[in-house]
Amino acid sequence: MTAKKIYLRSFGCQMNEYDSEKIVDLMVDNGYERTDKVEDADLVVLNTCSIREKSQEKVFSELGRIRDTKREAHKDDMLIAVGGCVASQEGKKILSRAPYVDIVFGPQTLHRLPEMVGKVNDTHKPQVDIRFPEIEKFDHLAEPKARGATAFVSIMEGCSKYCSYCVVPYTRGEEISRPMADVLIEVAKLAAQGVKEVTLLGQNVNAYRGETPDGDIADFAMLLEYVAEIDGIERIRYTTSHPKEFTQRLIDAYGKIDKLVNHVHLPVQSGSDRILAAMKRGYTVLEYKSIIRRLKAIRPDISIATDIIVGFPGETEEDFQATLKLMDDVGFDASFSFVYSRRPGTPAAYLKDDTPQEVKLKRLQILQVKNDAKATEIAQSMLGTVQRVLVIGPSRRGRGMMAARTDNNRIVNFVGDESLTDTMVNVRITEVNPHTLLGERV
Repeated sequence: MTAKKIYLRSFGCQMNEYDSEKIVDLMVDNGYERTDKVEDADLVVLNTCSIREKSQEKVFSELGRIRDTKREAHKDDMLIAVGGCVASQEGKKILSRAPYVDIVFGPQTLHRLPEMVGKVNDTHKPQVDIRFPEIEKFDHLAEPKARGATAFVSIMEGCSKYCSYCVVPYTRGEEISRPMADVLIEVAKLAAQGVKEVTLLGQNVNAYRGETPDGDIADFAMLLEYVAEIDGIERIRYTTSHPKEFTQRLIDAYGKIDKLVNHVHLPVQSGSDRILAAMKRGYTVLEYKSIIRRLKAIRPDISIATDIIVGFPGETEEDFQATLKLMDDVGFDASFSFVYSRRPGTPAAYLKDDTPQEVKLKRLQILQVKNDAKATEIAQSMLGTVQRVLVIGPSRRGRGMMAARTDNNRIVNFVGDESLTDTMVNVRITEVNPHTLLGERV
């Protein structure tokens, strides 16, 4: 009997990538094969993200294309499922607007997808489940499967910070941490399959508070210490962290755990205390800079990446200049910067916003030019150094070139063959660009 096929498209963040892998593994365990052709699929899944503006429109546009493909391929039995944050946010409204959708499920109910598929086939009625059954999903997922030398491991779900601009608490629920033993078992199983670098995931990953086998509570720093003891794991990354949860114990971990990479992603969002308060971020610029100062006291050359929102409602030129000053003070290696996008249902959506869009776009350009200059300066400091890198695979630069990731999260391209994929090698940096490097193997 020919196996049924699943086509999955993932939108958005690393949390979605992790969830998407779990969805595919789950359906494979239930008799499906993955396909990269929509027209061949028996089940099409869109795993969505609602962080950015117009995300819903992009989803419905993609759904329209899938509907057309279903008709053209004469696949009357093809099921269409929408998962992730847009599904959680829109719920049954998706069925009203796109009545050809068969299944709607949220981030916390993805493990119920095989059951929902069965119900659709039995009843010929659409199924919707966007509840928040806490940590249940992790007890029903497929065994972890390595896809190379790097892997994501989700250690917690949801967010309890309720920043005024963000939909995550409403689409993924409150913060819930996985038991520490469950996380360590998943990492150990991946390491046994050849994973060398693990990235721990959470909406606010350093807010982790997981139960230990003894019934105590482990904080994020303790979890990192235990993950570092797992044989085969050579590097530990994590994302995304929150300044409010960046404890002294976590800072001290950078002096104790060699496997913890020399890179941290710590979103600041703005350099203005007034805007931070309006965002309900829960810290001041001085408190943020204190974290960075203490980190650099332990690791002077640590790479700091951040997120910045430009043009938040009420942002003045003075507020924007404060953000530019913070960039100078900290020296960010990378900033993921965006113009503010209004998210329906969030408190910030009701704030007065009288800054012209062209002003916001100009500010964004200024900020990005400044960050590129700093990134180039940091890259120049790596020229001539020897870096221990994890080879990802063939480079986009062409035949005979390989791409690898440095400890401080930069891509370096060098001459090599594909047999080096998923191995650690040493390269000397010979040429630098703001965000990529060239090197030679040594």
